[in-house]
Amino acid sequence: MSPPGDPIASQDACPAPRDLRLILASASPRRRELIGRLGIVPHAVMAADIDETAHAREIPREYARRMAREKALTVNAGDAHVLAGDTVVACGRRILPKAEDETTARACLALLSGRRHRVLSAIALKSPEGLLRERLSETIVHFKSLTAEEIDSYIAGGEWDGKAGGYAIQGSAEGLITSISGSHSGVVGLPLYETRALLRAAGFALA
Repeated sequence: MSPPGDPIASQDACPAPRDLRLILASASPRRRELIGRLGIVPHAVMAADIDETAHAREIPREYARRMAREKALTVNAGDAHVLAGDTVVACGRRILPKAEDETTARACLALLSGRRHRVLSAIALKSPEGLLRERLSETIVHFKSLTAEEIDSYIAGGEWDGKAGGYAIQGSAEGLITSISGSHSGVVGLPLYETRALLRAAGFALA
């Protein structure tokens, strides 16, 4: 495994449209798959190694924006553009953690059960000259009231591992969600409408 910050060259990578090069500042396979839907294959993938601790009294919206900015600014990409993103699950002003163990995942699911919450997906695009463009997607997600058996079953499947808020909407959790208002791709990890707008503004030729 390459250490954080090391470029992982794509075996099938090709230059972005108009010979603009793009580095994806994330090791997330979900973000790489999503950006591929726009017809973009990143020149390289570089995981941004930053401190993701929220500041005291930092609200979820500003936290998501700051994380995306810091990730983009951390990556030294030479003559390439850098695209970075961060996805935050929030209940009110509370930022839910990434679930690294079953206890955390259970606590998140219990909190989300039967209620609406917000998913904030921020993206930042840094140009080779250092110009930073930013966008934010906000989506409302509503979980059904979860039974103990449903939580047990979801935990047993392991999809929660490393996921903000303890769930992945692209998996079986979607069967527990009664409604979503906003960007589905933003909840997965990269809001495609906002990403397309940023790339087009930077000169990438997208349909």
